[in-house]
Amino acid sequence: MLEYENLKKMVEATAEDVAKAEGGNKAAGTRVRKAMQDIKNAAQAVRKKILEVRSAEGEEGAA
Repeated sequence: MLEYENLKKMVEATAEDVAKAEGGNKAAGTRVRKAMQDIKNAAQAVRKKILEVRSAEGEEGAA
């Protein structure tokens, strides 16, 4: 599923900035917060896709 792969890539790409933010880098902390908002939106897209898949399976079974 493309949405899930995108979510995983976003989390992996943020790891370096998380480490920098833990070390006290304020700019990295800002980048992490922005990335977390983007990750939240990507996670919502995954949730919607899963519901679409589930609904499509339900319709196939009824046909």
